[in-house]
Amino acid sequence: MKYEIVGTPLPAVTCQLEANEAMITERGSMCWMSPNMKMDTNATGGLGKTLGRMFSGESMFQNVYTAQGGPGMIAFASSFPGSIRAYNISPGNEIIVQKSGFLASETTVELSIHMQKKLGAGFFGGEGFIMQKLSGNGVAFIEIDGHAVEYELAAGQSMIVDTGYLAAMSATCTMNIQSVPGLKNKFLGGEGLFNTVVTGPGKVVLQTLPISAVANSIRPFIPTSS
Repeated sequence: MKYEIVGTPLPAVTCQLEANEAMITERGSMCWMSPNMKMDTNATGGLGKTLGRMFSGESMFQNVYTAQGGPGMIAFASSFPGSIRAYNISPGNEIIVQKSGFLASETTVELSIHMQKKLGAGFFGGEGFIMQKLSGNGVAFIEIDGHAVEYELAAGQSMIVDTGYLAAMSATCTMNIQSVPGLKNKFLGGEGLFNTVVTGPGKVVLQTLPISAVANSIRPFIPTSS
């Protein structure tokens, strides 16, 4: 499989497949494809993985697109202004992504539920108690809100992230929460009560335009019904 990521700020990834090669997507993110791409919708991975996908914010079913009779082409588009990043998944190089962050991948990549070990990180960290883990072998495409900024953290090195700005991290990283210090800072600073703390070793991927932040920004301008 060969691919090219095109377009900003609403990008798409076009994938060139050899005969019988297949791609998988969770949300029906296909935007165009060659006529010989066959679509098959099913619930893969058994009941546990199917329910895990549902709780992590994705569909219970997956769409598999296979090139039949020769090479094929398929494209997947972002659903929000931002970035698409490709990551090579392999044993030891698994990644954890935000809910609804998975766009598409080769069928050899496995998507499963990832639950935060610490309840505080899950309920107050801004990413929810349940995230997604990508494992197996192959290329996966991740949808990121806004521009993607990556940092490589050494063992024990931490990054403090405002709520919602964490897009993905290596499975070797850990995530916790940290209370904003001082009552004045908490209630008058406008930054919320908690920050997310990601600790290495591993890669952390941040996003500059979380859809949650956009929603909060426009909410005061939306008329309320009387």
